[in-house]
Amino acid sequence: MAEHPFNDQLGLEEQTEKLGKQAVTLGLIPSFVVHYFADTWVFYIPNESQSEPLTPEEAYFRLKQLVKQ
Repeated sequence: MAEHPFNDQLGLEEQTEKLGKQAVTLGLIPSFVVHYFADTWVFYIPNESQSEPLTPEEAYFRLKQLVKQ
């Protein structure tokens, strides 16, 4: 089983934010936005026409796939 660099919700959110910054630096996405709430973070990864809110899990897997390519 693959190990993940996080053990809890906050770790997942922090790792997702790190992947988002990496994807922007690599030029894979033009930008990303994080809205910080007390119980969870909401991620926005804009495309050419819209940006939908993503859970930390959705954003993590989407960004992980982009960076991995």
